[in-house]
Amino acid sequence: MDTEQFDEMRRFMVAEIASTTVMVAERIGKYNLDARVMEVMGRLPRHDFVPVDLQPYAYLSRPVPIGYDKTVSQPFIVALMSDLLQVGAQDIVLEIGTGLGYQAAVLSALARKVYSIEIIEPLATQAVHRLARAGCANVEVKAANGCDGWPEHAPFDRIIATAAPQLIPPSLIDQLKPGGRMVLPAGLPDNQHLILVEKSAGDGKLATREILPVSFSALEGA
Repeated sequence: MDTEQFDEMRRFMVAEIASTTVMVAERIGKYNLDARVMEVMGRLPRHDFVPVDLQPYAYLSRPVPIGYDKTVSQPFIVALMSDLLQVGAQDIVLEIGTGLGYQAAVLSALARKVYSIEIIEPLATQAVHRLARAGCANVEVKAANGCDGWPEHAPFDRIIATAAPQLIPPSLIDQLKPGGRMVLPAGLPDNQHLILVEKSAGDGKLATREILPVSFSALEGA
């Protein structure tokens, strides 16, 4: 496929994200996602973050396999999670579950710095190369157990996880800065929800809200 075809598919993907947002507006509390997120989704080549033989399917409204029984999330879910994080230009973000780097690439365009952890070393290695090709110079990736977070760089303004623990790991709560936000799927395999966690800037108390039912792979090491 050529560049023009991918560009057209990406425009259609963004339109689908917008229409899906309207359909679930009552659940998520808004009819439009952050314009910054939509702009990034509209220009970032998602097909560069999936295996070559699956590039024609990169922009469909569904997850795409990336090997090792992992997937890159459905475009709407990537956009929604990025929107819920409310990433500022000066924010430091921790991502748990790099995969091949697509979500990290989206965050790279929104944040000052992204630290991303992938437990499967071959995926982490591939992600480093794909992110470098995409010019995402503010993303650092390491192969490790994401449940431990990345204490050396904590606390973080924002934390996102792309795999689901049954319960939110205490280490991630500890590494979230007061006033920060965390977005992640959590729950039993047949009963997961996308969760928004907000830590009070004053006393550090947590407020959580279920956003939507979701289906993610389990967070390994949790």
